Amino acid sequence: MRTAIALVGAIALAGGGVIAATQIASAATPDTPGSSLIADAGEALKNNAATLRTSAQDEYRVYSSKTDREGRGTVRYTRTYQGLRVYGGDLVVRTKANGDYAGSSVGLTKPLSLATKPTVVAAQAARTATAEFEGKVTSTGTPELFVDASSGTGKLSYDTLVSGWQPDGQTPSRLHVITDATSGAVVGSHDEIHSVAGTGNSVYSGQVPIETTLSGSTYSLTDPLRGNGSTCDMQNRTSGTCAVLTDADNTWGNGAATDRQSAAVDAHFGAAVTFDYFKNVHGRNGIFGNGQGVPSRVHYGNAYVNAFWDGRQMTYGDGAGNTKPLVSLDVAGHEMSHGVTDAVVPGGLTYSGESGGLNEATSDIFGSLVEFHANTAEDPGDYGIGEELGLAGTGKPLRYMYNPTLDGSSHGCWSSTTRSIDVHYSSGVANHFFFNLAEGTGATAFGTSPVCGSAEAVVGIGRDKAAKIWFRALDTYFVSNTGYVNTANPGNTARAYTLAAAADLYGLCGTEYKAVRAAWTSVNVAGNDVCSAGNDFSLTLSAPNTAVDPGASVTLTATTAVVNGTAETVTFSAGSTPTGVTVSFDPPTVTAGEPSTVTVTAADGIDAGVAPITITATAASMTRSATLTVTTNSGPGCNGSNLQTVTVPDNATVTSPITVSGCDGPPSATSAVTVNIRHTYIGDLAVTLLAPDGTGYVLHNRSGGTNDNINQTFTVDLSSETANGTWTLQVRDAATLDSGALEGWKLSL
Repeated sequence: MRTAIALVGAIALAGGGVIAATQIASAATPDTPGSSLIADAGEALKNNAATLRTSAQDEYRVYSSKTDREGRGTVRYTRTYQGLRVYGGDLVVRTKANGDYAGSSVGLTKPLSLATKPTVVAAQAARTATAEFEGKVTSTGTPELFVDASSGTGKLSYDTLVSGWQPDGQTPSRLHVITDATSGAVVGSHDEIHSVAGTGNSVYSGQVPIETTLSGSTYSLTDPLRGNGSTCDMQNRTSGTCAVLTDADNTWGNGAATDRQSAAVDAHFGAAVTFDYFKNVHGRNGIFGNGQGVPSRVHYGNAYVNAFWDGRQMTYGDGAGNTKPLVSLDVAGHEMSHGVTDAVVPGGLTYSGESGGLNEATSDIFGSLVEFHANTAEDPGDYGIGEELGLAGTGKPLRYMYNPTLDGSSHGCWSSTTRSIDVHYSSGVANHFFFNLAEGTGATAFGTSPVCGSAEAVVGIGRDKAAKIWFRALDTYFVSNTGYVNTANPGNTARAYTLAAAADLYGLCGTEYKAVRAAWTSVNVAGNDVCSAGNDFSLTLSAPNTAVDPGASVTLTATTAVVNGTAETVTFSAGSTPTGVTVSFDPPTVTAGEPSTVTVTAADGIDAGVAPITITATAASMTRSATLTVTTNSGPGCNGSNLQTVTVPDNATVTSPITVSGCDGPPSATSAVTVNIRHTYIGDLAVTLLAPDGTGYVLHNRSGGTNDNINQTFTVDLSSETANGTWTLQVRDAATLDSGALEGWKLSL
């Protein structure tokens, strides 16, 4: 009752045929809208094998299916390969209102093809996983042999669940350790536990209405309107019974942390507001999608400075000295949004790399939106994460969505290093995107949001539209390994999927669509998306810069994706090529949405050099092109590389040598120098190639401004030099604050 008080389906592809389609039961799975949708999606799965990277060894099971108001269908599938679970093999098939195929999301870069017999025994995998656990181990499960395709390609691996307690002794852990089933090496790990670091009188939200249940003459913190979600008191323990809080007069707490009911009011209110936000704004029936309420545990542990979601319930500590309970609205919304992500995407967005950053960003985004939705005077909506708790030790937020770099660790602009940092910091790129999409760049009421590099300013479209775009992208498009940038599978990115969501909701190339494009560009996530009213497609090369030896061939993939309208036939061709270089396509003609393998072949005795080749894809309605830069290496003995990493400190000069011997004749006038430097401000750098006689050739001289990294092949006329001898790459950092490392270089004379 509401109180008011004054104080506070399996599909198997065999020979290309669909055998059967059924839906699996899952608490996270919304009701199936009808067998016709499943049949239509199954037919699309059969008829689009190349696009969906299917193989004859695959089997599929329907994870969820739904139809929106416009009649468009979305069916999610999980995949097995020769009976083994495929992590990262999940996919989405979308249909039009008439049942026709409308597109798909897939995480694989190519069909699976691998042996499924391990060379490492399960017992060894278990020992390795146990040794990886930091803290106290309570149990190690039996390793599961599975196919790890989280990177886009399949690898036979073991998944071992190690349970126990983290080093603080109070945070539970269910750590999945992934090991290579052929070498035994640890590939990665992720934890199932996601954490941050009547009328009731709450600690943070003031006087708020809450729903309770009356039994006899006693009220309990059980919400009958939201799936009987309840709030219980752990009595500052980490295990044992958690009793649902009760009260005689239905007046809960006094607003002070010293009253045990006050924190419970915050938690109970947070669960209710989060439930209502997803139901009323996005049409999702609660966190799990089935109307079930969320249990909340308060007063967990002793002086426990944390809150976590464990897949089925919320748990809140009381903070330092048991005086600062972690029950603020945005924290509650953040953690329960992990539950939404885990329920919508099979297995959730993989909790590492860029997909892990998107996982965390989704929770930051919806946690903030829950705070806005509650609209309380004491804790008004903002774009700081956990600002009420002061966990950073400064009384300031843990993270800032309008300028993520303010926390000292988060990335506000994407770079090649984003995928290798902690997911709580790689989330900054998507957080920054969302803020710019909703509120715009520059000075805002919440803080000043900068753009990255030379990106243009963004005019926001408002929180409501931005939220609907993000939720639809998550609900209809994201798969488990979606990231920011994916050259091998460019369609599987947050930029591509949010653009598709914007087109679904507000029309292709409208104001909202263009704002999504601009917002991603403002955080340095580029794309080749285009706007067209008719049939259209995009073209992307998996390796736009490639090198080939004389007498050898290299391959890359030309990927097409339907941007608008109906998929048309696309024919590939190559523009002018250097003498001795040929380019072929297999197949030369595809249907938009399908890939083609590009083979670059160099004849024996070809001159070294670098040249652009235009790859063109032609359809009836549209022609798209992309530039393939081909480096032709010199002959045997005239190439060299040094891949040793050399740290480049502030205001310092470092060198890296390559010794060439046995090279006949002088270097070419189009010699190639490939340089790979990781650095956070390349405007500090001067890069020079020193010939054996000491002659210097400047490759880069403090240009590029705030851009990250140098990954470039330079063409240099070295024809006046002697090939044999020691060549040296000199890298000078000419300013303070930023540093990096030379991660290797190659020389082709």
